[in-house]
Amino acid sequence: MAGKVVDKALSLLRTFPRVSLGNLKDMPGSKPHKVNRRRSVKKGNTHGRGIKGQGARGTLPRIGFEGNNTPFYLMIPKEPYYENHHLRKEYVPVSLLQLQRMIELNRVDSSEPLDLTSICNTGLIRVLPMQKQYGIHLTEEGADIFNAQINIEVQWVSELVIAAIERNGGTITTRFFDTPSLQAVVAPKNFFMKGIPIPKCKIPPTDVFKYYTDAKNRGYLANPREISNARLELAQKYGYELPNIKDDEKFEMLSARKDPRQIFYGLAPGWIVNLQDETVLKPKGKEHVEYYES
Repeated sequence: MAGKVVDKALSLLRTFPRVSLGNLKDMPGSKPHKVNRRRSVKKGNTHGRGIKGQGARGTLPRIGFEGNNTPFYLMIPKEPYYENHHLRKEYVPVSLLQLQRMIELNRVDSSEPLDLTSICNTGLIRVLPMQKQYGIHLTEEGADIFNAQINIEVQWVSELVIAAIERNGGTITTRFFDTPSLQAVVAPKNFFMKGIPIPKCKIPPTDVFKYYTDAKNRGYLANPREISNARLELAQKYGYELPNIKDDEKFEMLSARKDPRQIFYGLAPGWIVNLQDETVLKPKGKEHVEYYES
């Protein structure tokens, strides 16, 4: 008896159409739930779809949308000034007035050569290499009152700043640092704690190579004879007598220069500084010596 019932049920299923939403019916006595959409809109409900349009009930539209469906930065053509702006090098401005204050407050030692490391160690100036900042730009503010005799190394400088420093018997050099060298120079303690060799500085890229090989900019790659002539020409242009640094007691300090590959005074590329033991490790392998000296 049970087998006949099963066979009859299977035969009926073979003749029935496939189950779909079109042939489904509600159970007897059931009442479908209806949503009064007009009433819900009046109350401000959106049924989980979020706000519609550019805003609802006083909210502001997204940045860039000014009433249209296309933001203004896509509708308005770009200005030529912003082309390749993300590739441009930046220099943190430091005025001669700030430098004079640092010297007077003993934040920097003017009896020693000044460079980017000594200026960043004051804690007053921050250089961020990862934000395309390649050093400091020594600006002209305070040029009329600057009276310190220093030997300073910066990354960018103007003609008036050079005259203000050389008028007092000082010397100035413009120097380029690549990104790995710059990260070590601006934070030497953090770099030495890593226990890695001091990198050798690379030559400047093509966009600034001409600047650092020009004697008028006191570039570190310029010819020393051309720099001497440029110092004399600048003194005649601004009407001051150029002091003879060769007869000065501070001649050794004023004439101190770094090798183009060197980034720290007194430390050569390839050396490892151990702060804990206060020792310096120097490479002895022939391949390592040739690499850092080439």
